Parts: sequence; structure tokens; C-alpha cells
Amino acid sequence: MGSRTRLVVFDWDGTLMDSTGHIVAAATGAIAQLGFPARSPEAIRDIIGLGLRESWQRLFPELGANDFTPFVEAYRDHFLAPERQASQLFARAAEVVETLAGRGFLLGVATGKSRVGLERELAATGLVRFMAGTRTADDTRSKPNPDMLLELMDEVGARPDETLMVGDTEWDLEMARRAGVAAIAVSYGAHAAERLHAFAPLACLGAIDELLAVLGEPLAR
Repeated sequence: MGSRTRLVVFDWDGTLMDSTGHIVAAATGAIAQLGFPARSPEAIRDIIGLGLRESWQRLFPELGANDFTPFVEAYRDHFLAPERQASQLFARAAEVVETLAGRGFLLGVATGKSRVGLERELAATGLVRFMAGTRTADDTRSKPNPDMLLELMDEVGARPDETLMVGDTEWDLEMARRAGVAAIAVSYGAHAAERLHAFAPLACLGAIDELLAVLGEPLAR
């Protein structure tokens, strides 16, 4: 498998960045601030990976479009609040990315985050220098639509049979399926392993550094 793969596309939140709890807390705070109907942590985890508008539509189908912008603004305020500890990369995620880039793999990110949010976190983590391309929900249609992957493959010149998607949600795996791309799931993010297994990924990893064994690459020391 490793000899055929040229492009590895990562989801961001819940796959490289340990931000699931941060997202749930920010959304919960925004909902309470605005007086919207309460939503359980499980309901919020379920929509992680989608674009903000798609997340809104799933969380609050009974509310009107006029409430969307206040929700987004409140969510971002809570997510970026100075008193809230910033999310961190999962253990060894940076080493995995650096190792794969050093071995000649093309790397990308496909995420439901905003463009501003992704660029801020890519810069803060130092991973921006390893990425051949990125797509966010601001750039194209949200997961599970395949456009993020199709556009990244076109940008870097990779075929579907040379591309691998790595993600923690069924939205990632369904996007890969629609794009004709192989997928690997990670079980430590937003969606439970049993949901991910239903999409028959090539593997379901318990930690991000297990990806290197799947691709036949030793971890950079």
C-alpha cells in the first residue's frame, strides 16, 4: 500500500488536533449564551467535521436562518476565549507528518473548519510547511461531498488510487468513498469505532503514529 500512495489527506479536528472536547465546550457555551435549546455533548460530537452551516442545520433544524450568524459568532468567541486552553496536536502527530513529508509523500488537509481557523492552527503548530494543499468548508462544499478530495487531487496531480484519506468521522469516510479514495479511520476522535467500521476502512487506528506502520514508514527520530 505504501508504495502506491502518493497523497495522504488528513482531517484536522479529532485526527491531528486533539480538539473534540474544545469544540463541544465552545458549542455548548454558545448555545447557552444565546438561549437556544440545549444539545447533548453526543449530539455536538456527531456534527464535528461538517461545515458550520451544515452543523447548524443538523443541530437546530427547528430554528431559522437568522439565528445562524449569531451562533457562529458566539461559537468562535467561546472557542478563542483567552481563558480557554488552546487545543494541542495529538501525541506524535507532528512527527508523523514530518516523517511522511520527509519520505516524499504529498500531504494535505480536508476539514470542516473555517479557512481562518485552519490557517491559524497550521501556523501555530508549524505543520503548514509540510502541506501541499488544504481545503476547508469555506473553500468548497462540506463533507461528505467529495469536492475537497477531488480538488486536492487535481491540485497536486494525484489519482484516486494514489490517494489516502485519514479521518475520525463517518463524514471523512463517506467523502473518501464518494471520491473513489481509500480511507483509514482513527478511533480516538469524534465518532465511535463501530460507526467507522461500517464504512470498511483499510484500518482503524488507535493512535496516529500507527499510520506509519500501515504505510511501511519508520517514525523519524
